[in-house]
Amino acid sequence: MSSEPRRSCALRGTAWHVMERAVLRGRAAKANEMPRLMGVDEKAIAKGHRYMTLVCDLEEATVEYIGEERKQASLAAYFEAFPVADREAIDAISLDMWPAYINACQANVPGADEKMVFDRFHIMRHVIEAVDKVRKQEHKALLKAGDDTLARSKYLWLTNPENMLEPSRERFNALRTMELKTARAWALKEALRGLWNYRTTGWATRFWRRWYFWATHSRLAPMIDAARLIACHLPNVLTYFKHRITNAVAEGLNSKIATVQKRACGYRNPDHFKIAVYFHCGGLNLHPAALTHTKVG
Repeated sequence: MSSEPRRSCALRGTAWHVMERAVLRGRAAKANEMPRLMGVDEKAIAKGHRYMTLVCDLEEATVEYIGEERKQASLAAYFEAFPVADREAIDAISLDMWPAYINACQANVPGADEKMVFDRFHIMRHVIEAVDKVRKQEHKALLKAGDDTLARSKYLWLTNPENMLEPSRERFNALRTMELKTARAWALKEALRGLWNYRTTGWATRFWRRWYFWATHSRLAPMIDAARLIACHLPNVLTYFKHRITNAVAEGLNSKIATVQKRACGYRNPDHFKIAVYFHCGGLNLHPAALTHTKVG
C-alpha cells in the first residue's frame, strides 16, 4: 500500500476516535432521564435484514437509545436500565404493531396498555401495501385478457395526487374513475386517512366501524386482511385521541440516520453505527467542557 492510502486510513481512524470520545463525553454528561413522550422504531443497518432498535425523545427529537436487533430483549434492556418509578412517569409511547416491541412495553412499563399509541404512519403503510397487492393481482388478471390498463401505474396509486406532475395526474384521474378493483382499494385507503382528523375517541370509533364494514365487505382480500389486522390492535390505535403523538419525529431521525449511513457507505460494525448515530442525532453536548464537573467511570 502506498503512503497516500495509509495516510488516508490513519486520518479516518483518528477522526473516528475523536468522534467516539466526544460521544462518550456527551452521554456521560447528559442527564439519565427517560423521555416523557417516546418513540420506538427500527432501523436497517445492513443488507440481510440486520436491524437496530431506536428509542427517541419525541419532544427533543433526539435518539436516546440504540439496541441491537429488533427483539423483545432489544427494547426491554432500555427499560430495565431505569427504576420502576421512572418507567411509571412515561406518558406515552409511539410504536408500530411489531409484537416484540409491544411485549417489551407491556412487560416493563406500568400501565403500558393505556400509554402505547400505534403509529398512524405505520398503520397507513399496511393499508398502502394492501392497495399495491390489489393492483398486482388485478394487473396480472387484466394482462391475461390482453388489457394493459394498469401497466406502469404502481406509483400513481402510491403517490399523493397533489404531488404529481400534470401528465401523471391526468392519467391517474382517468384510472381512478374506472371500474377497477385497484380504484376501490385506493378509495378505501384514502378514506381511512380521515380517522385521525376526529377530535374524540367516540366519533373516531363510529367512523372506524363504518370504514371497517366497508373494507371487510369490499371483496378485496388484501384490504380485508389489512382491516382485520388494524381491528386486532384497535384499542392502541384509538389511544391516539388521548395522547396525539406519532412517530413522525422518529421517521425524521431515520432519514437523518440514512444520510449518515450513505456518507459512510454503510456500517458493518454495529458499535460504529451507534457512535455515529449518537454523534449526529443524540442531542449531546460534544464539547470537552461538558465533563468539567463530571467524572467518567
